[in-house]
Amino acid sequence: MPTANWSAAADAASALVAGWNEGDAPGGAILAFDTRKIHVAVAAGMESLATRTLFSSDTVVRYASVTKHVFAAMQRHHRAQVGLEDRLGRHLPELRGPMAEVTVGRALDMTGGLPDVRETLSLLGLPYHATTEAAPLLEFIASLGALNFPAGTEVSYSNTGYRLVETALARQGHRFEDFLQTEIAPVLGIDWHAPERWADTVPGLAPGYWRGGEGWQLAAAGLHLSASGSLTGSARALAIWGQAVLADHGPAAGVLAEQAALRHLSDGRATRYGLGLTHGTLGEVALVGHGGSHVGYKTYLLLAPEAGAGVVVVANREDVASYAMALRTLAALLDQPLPPAATLPEGLYAEPGTGHWLEVKGNTASFLGAAEALYESGDGWAVSLSAHLPMRLRAADGGIEGEIGHVRRFFLPVVPDSILEQVQGRWSCPDYHADFDIEGDGLFMGTGPARTRASLRLLGEGRLLAETADGPWPKQYSLRFDGAGVALTANRSRIVHYQRV
Repeated sequence: MPTANWSAAADAASALVAGWNEGDAPGGAILAFDTRKIHVAVAAGMESLATRTLFSSDTVVRYASVTKHVFAAMQRHHRAQVGLEDRLGRHLPELRGPMAEVTVGRALDMTGGLPDVRETLSLLGLPYHATTEAAPLLEFIASLGALNFPAGTEVSYSNTGYRLVETALARQGHRFEDFLQTEIAPVLGIDWHAPERWADTVPGLAPGYWRGGEGWQLAAAGLHLSASGSLTGSARALAIWGQAVLADHGPAAGVLAEQAALRHLSDGRATRYGLGLTHGTLGEVALVGHGGSHVGYKTYLLLAPEAGAGVVVVANREDVASYAMALRTLAALLDQPLPPAATLPEGLYAEPGTGHWLEVKGNTASFLGAAEALYESGDGWAVSLSAHLPMRLRAADGGIEGEIGHVRRFFLPVVPDSILEQVQGRWSCPDYHADFDIEGDGLFMGTGPARTRASLRLLGEGRLLAETADGPWPKQYSLRFDGAGVALTANRSRIVHYQRV
């Protein structure tokens, strides 16, 4: 293993955050550490634009999906009651259809096919800031029944599995917040909390921000939080946890050995997504980690176990590429090369016979609205570095072939058709009291002043691509028409159907 160069890591981290000090702007921190010491701690920007308090290593933020592996540690702690091979329906009898048959392990390792609740609600017209509570959400999930794909056949990111497993453990008397306060926080001397609602008071929590048309805006979200992303704490607290994971110490004992162990699809192929932890490489160095993204917050925990080193990135601003920052800092620390960018022929492509599309711009490929940067693999393929959206693609036969989510796919350039003029009017999803109107080249959804417009593009084969915004994020989904019905497809939710009124 290469020798750690802490000075180089500090220089790299300082350069990455330098721009956050320009003007009045939110910020973040980057820490680098081994099992003995936090060697690098740089911060920039502000933790609050209202009080003008500077961001520091002790500023409290939302970790978002970095939470997942900590919750998976809780499941492991109580596996005698809620085991990885248990069917979800065993613990949540209200679940129906194939959803009830998904195992706890597949619910946690992104192979379960469970539709993401937030993205499903978005396809029904509920904006990201609309407030929801735990019990109605569970009732909604149970009513869905269907899966995005048969469990065990694909890797595709969804937060729903973590919500469901958290509910199963809670019914056994095990709450995530209690686990944090009894098994982790006092042992490591860190201040961690897992609020259930965005509006819940958390000691020292810095506001999150996103840049709107009128400057920095306060971030807010309405979805009831779950252990898929509820954890709060500072960069320093996350680094201390990372040190314990590397050292296989205390409450983090077994995290790498068990939660980072390879998981497999039904056909035996290994994936790179474990139980809240992903696998990657940087030159000759094997990596383990996970990122997090809530509106207004970005986080990454990236570990090089064999080198005994790690990097934490946290920020209270939406525009942060936390994984790229963690990777660049670790590359400087361990003197490893960053992979070269790859490109494919730019354009809009669609997969024949499905509602799936792929758009390529520069070195970025967007599959069903989820984008990943592409890098050269050394064997002629363009690959993503993501374990939850793995891509392996190349140009072939006038289109693009390869794998996404470990599923073989072939995309052809879009050939426009006349579907748009045939589908004008109102469409309804009566089960959830949702509807939308297609008028001209726009799709209108919502009521009153909250009514939104999505622009429509032709995808060929009786399909349209809808594009709008959901707060700070772009929102894309396809509409595949079949007579009097239409199926809506987005990356994390592929089960919503409407019918012509």
